[in-house]
Amino acid sequence: MENNNSKTIADNGLNNGFFKNLFKKKTPDEIMENANKVNLKRTLNAFDLIMLGIGAVIGSGIFTIVGVAMVGEQSGYGAGPAVIISMIIAMFASLFSILCYSEFTSMVPVAGTTYTYTYVTMGEFMAWIVGWILMLEYAIGNVTMASSWTGYFMELLRGFSHILPNWLVNPPIWLINDYRTAISVYKDMGLDPAVEIPKIFGVLPFCINLPAVLLLLIITIILVQGIKESTKAATILVFIKLAVIFLFIFTGMFYVAPENWVPFAPGGIKGILSGAFLIFFAYVGVDAVSSAAEETKDPQKNLPIGLLGTLIACTIIYVATALVLSGMVATENINTLAPIAAAMNSIGLKKVGGIIAAGALAGITSVILVFQLGTARILYAMGRDGFFPKSFQKVHKKHGTPHVVTWLSGILVIIGALFMDLNISAELCNFGTFTNFMVICLAVLILRKTDPSRKRPFKVPFVPLFPILGIILCGGIMVHGFMTLGISAVLFPLWIVLGIIIYFAYGYKKQRKNEISSEE
Repeated sequence: MENNNSKTIADNGLNNGFFKNLFKKKTPDEIMENANKVNLKRTLNAFDLIMLGIGAVIGSGIFTIVGVAMVGEQSGYGAGPAVIISMIIAMFASLFSILCYSEFTSMVPVAGTTYTYTYVTMGEFMAWIVGWILMLEYAIGNVTMASSWTGYFMELLRGFSHILPNWLVNPPIWLINDYRTAISVYKDMGLDPAVEIPKIFGVLPFCINLPAVLLLLIITIILVQGIKESTKAATILVFIKLAVIFLFIFTGMFYVAPENWVPFAPGGIKGILSGAFLIFFAYVGVDAVSSAAEETKDPQKNLPIGLLGTLIACTIIYVATALVLSGMVATENINTLAPIAAAMNSIGLKKVGGIIAAGALAGITSVILVFQLGTARILYAMGRDGFFPKSFQKVHKKHGTPHVVTWLSGILVIIGALFMDLNISAELCNFGTFTNFMVICLAVLILRKTDPSRKRPFKVPFVPLFPILGIILCGGIMVHGFMTLGISAVLFPLWIVLGIIIYFAYGYKKQRKNEISSEE
C-alpha cells in the first residue's frame, strides 16, 4: 500500500512538474548569466554584422525574384517599373520586425534569436515551438540555396564549354539534382527516369546533388574554424557580389531608355502589392544577424546598427538595381529566370553577363554560410537549455565555436539537399520566416507590459503601433500563402505537430528521470 501511495505521489509530482514547465519562463538576467559561463569569442563589430546581414539577404532574390515581381506571376499583375514601390513596402514590412529584434538583442545579446526571446516572454513550450520553426527556416532555407547554387554553377561551367571537358559541363542529371527534380527533368527530356537513374543493389534509386554536397561540406569546415574566419569568408563573398551588382548598375545606366518606364505601374495597385508579396522574400535572412549576438563586441550598440544597417543597405541596392533593370528592358521582355544577366546579354555584353552569373554564385554562397551559422547557434542555444543532449553545448577549445552542432546542422542540410524539392523547401522557409517575424513583434509587446522598467539600450518607437503593424503585415502575407500554395501549406503545420510530439515525449522522459532521481 505504501508503495502504491509513493507511486501515486511521484506520478502527481511528475504531472504537476511537467505541465508547470510548459509556462516556465527565464528572465533576461538568467539567460545572460548562463551565456557568460561559455567562452564564445566576442570578435564581431558593426561592420562585420552588416557584412553578415548583406551576405544572408542578397542572394538568389536579387538575381531572380526582381524579374518575377516586375512581370508578375500572371499576365497583367506585375509591378513593372513600380517594383521600386513594392520594394519600399516590403522594406517597411521587414522594418517593424527588425526594430523588435534590435530591442531584444540590445537587452539579451545571446545566441538563439527569436527562440531565446520567446523563452523570456511566453515560456518553455512556446520557446521550443519557435526554436523548432527557426531550425526549419534556416536549415530548409539552406537546402533551397544549395540547390539554386548548383543550377548557377552548372550554367557558369557551360559558358566555358569550349575549353572544359564534356563530362564536366554536361554531367548525368542524377549527379546534380535531388531525386524528385531528376525525375521531372528526365520526363521533360522524354526519357524514362526508371531507366536513366542508377539503382543501388539494383533496387534503390540513387541521386545526389554532388556540387551542393561539396559546397556544404566546405562551408561547414569554414564555420568550425571560427566566427571571425567565417565572417571574413562572408565579407569576401559579399564584396564579390556587390562588385558584380555595382558593375551592372554603373554599366547598365548608360543603356537606360526612359520610355521603358512607361507605363510605370502596368498592373496598378494590385500589381504593386503582388510585387511586394514577392519582394518580401528577398529580405529573408536579415534576422540571421541576431544569431551572432553572443559573438559580438559591445552588442548593445553594434547589434541594432548591424540589423538596421543591413536592411537599409539591401533596400538601397535593390531599388538601384530595379531602376536600371526596368530602364534597360521593357517589362514584357524581362527574363524572369536570370533578369540581370539576360539584360546584359540583350545589349551585347555577354562577358559582363557571365561575370554577373559568377556574382550570383558568390551571393548564394554567402547566404548559405550565414544561414548555416544561424542553424548551429539555434541548436546550441536549445542544447544549453536542456532540450537536446549535453554534447550540443560543446565549444571547440581552440576555435571557440560550437563545433558539434555545426557539423550536425551541416549533415542535416546535406541530407535535405539530397532529397528535398527546391520549390517546397523555399515555401517552407518562407512560412518559418513569417512566423518568427510575428512572434518577435508579439514578444516586444509582452515584455513591455510585464517588465516595463527594464533597461533597453534600444527601444522600438511608437509601441504598440509598430509591433502590431509588423504582425498584421507578416500575418497577411502568410495567410495569402496558405490560400495559394499546395503541399508546403500542409507540411508546415505537420512540422509543428511533429515538434509538439517530440517536446512532450522528451519532456516527459526528462521529468520522469528527475522525479526518480529525487526519490532515490
